[in-house]
Amino acid sequence: MESQNLDHLNGLLALLAEGGFLEGMKTYFADDVAIQEQDNPARKGKAECIAFEEKLLEGVAEFIQYTAHSIGAGGDKTFYEATMEFKTKDGAHVVQNQVVVTTWKDGEIVFERYYHGNA
Repeated sequence: MESQNLDHLNGLLALLAEGGFLEGMKTYFADDVAIQEQDNPARKGKAECIAFEEKLLEGVAEFIQYTAHSIGAGGDKTFYEATMEFKTKDGAHVVQNQVVVTTWKDGEIVFERYYHGNA
């Protein structure tokens, strides 16, 4: 299971590296996925999570990078550190470091939690 989840994660990371955030969500999220950022309440359901991401992406003028620095797997979980960098339509240059812990079931993401901060 760990190696399959790691394979799925590597597929997802390849999409994210090219800015394919919505494609990654559509491909890997389970219908009942829950996504939690920091200690905020989780967003629930694939449709809600995609709608939230679409709204965020409306403010992005230029995607620069999404780079995973280290990845790992254990049981039904994968985790990785990443740097995301982009410019917003209002001129801000954002560099965000994050750790992502993902729970997989049958090749789909059922829960994902983001821990992040600015560089």
